[in-house]
Amino acid sequence: MTDGLPALPTLGPVTRRVPPSGARRLWLPAVVTQVRDETARAKTFRLAIRGENVDRHLPGQHYDVRLTAPDGSTAQRSYSIASAPGDGSEVELSVERIDDGEVSPYLHEEIGVGDEVEVRGPFGGWFVWRGDTPVLLLGGGSGVAPLMAMRRYWHTQGEPVPLRLLVSVRRPEDLYYRGEYGPETTVIHTRRAPDGDGRPVGRLTAADMEPLLAAVPGATAYVCGSAGFTEHASQLLVTLGLPAADVRIERFGPG
Repeated sequence: MTDGLPALPTLGPVTRRVPPSGARRLWLPAVVTQVRDETARAKTFRLAIRGENVDRHLPGQHYDVRLTAPDGSTAQRSYSIASAPGDGSEVELSVERIDDGEVSPYLHEEIGVGDEVEVRGPFGGWFVWRGDTPVLLLGGGSGVAPLMAMRRYWHTQGEPVPLRLLVSVRRPEDLYYRGEYGPETTVIHTRRAPDGDGRPVGRLTAADMEPLLAAVPGATAYVCGSAGFTEHASQLLVTLGLPAADVRIERFGPG
């Protein structure tokens, strides 16, 4: 089920920070309509985008966000869309605060409901999922954001295909979107686990992933997080027999 999603761009692997070659996108004003705390260092901003014929996004795409200072200087960063596709006029972006970043500290400290930023997008043609094929999602920390767009879309469409989601976090309080997950989701803790958790703390292992792969035969895997997480997780997938061509990776950088 694709529910009228836009056509998939015919692109190979691209980095998250570079818009598709030849893409024509204008900067549009976007008003903040809601701000939610996800963790002590992450917030989700709901944006109402102003403009005609705003493109509906695909799960896994991202928007560029631009801030302009009084002296005219600008700074911009790319943030994954965490919300399921709607009519294109509203999206949610989850932003982790990076203390030495150019954009995220300002968003966290200065931007609230009613404020306006500029956005451009949506971008991304490789790390997208249309909701009609089995899928395994692996997210490290803030890397769960684009995967949550996929999981939310899957849920709104009636969960039509097999999906499993694994989220790796250091501590329980680092988990984004808590309270929203169902039995399709496995959460592992690498530094400190909650009381009663049956898994010893530590890095993601093949034993964590093997039953998830078995539950989604023929799946494409989407891996998102830091460079270290994505490299480790993707190598485990290939070791377990998933063809490398069926592993899609998105790495996060500072913001």
